Amino acid sequence: MTDRWEAAAEAQIRAAQERGEFDNLPGAGKPLPGRHLPYDESWWIKSFLEREQIPGDLLLPTPLLLRRRVEKVPHEVRDLPTEASVRAYVGDLNREVLAWLRNPTGPQVVVRPVNADEVVRGWRADRERARAQAPAATVPVTPGRSSRGWWRPWRRRP
Repeated sequence: MTDRWEAAAEAQIRAAQERGEFDNLPGAGKPLPGRHLPYDESWWIKSFLEREQIPGDLLLPTPLLLRRRVEKVPHEVRDLPTEASVRAYVGDLNREVLAWLRNPTGPQVVVRPVNADEVVRGWRADRERARAQAPAATVPVTPGRSSRGWWRPWRRRP
């Protein structure tokens, strides 16, 4: 069965060559792009990820993705506006970690849930540090006017 299939495919290729369908193809006689020595078996997927601008993290197994996300938690929560949003972010991540721990797949990598209280403590410390480093906002005072006299001009009668 496979011999007949291979013979049919070879016959179609030969017929296309005779018609000249393979003549003057773009890139003919040139090496494949991205294929460098030493031989790299995954050159094609690397070039695909680069061409399509897909992050390479998507190819990692689930436990490694989770571990990487756990490591990035302090950076990810830094710009969140409230403590509740920080706790919600940590809660979502912990649900994913616990789901993986219940049914582990892929390589056996240690992944532990994140302590929300520690993350909130770090978040608060970062915010306090940012406030201390930010210059204090000052209100410009115009010379010659008192701070209480702003309402008086419209009350005076000429």
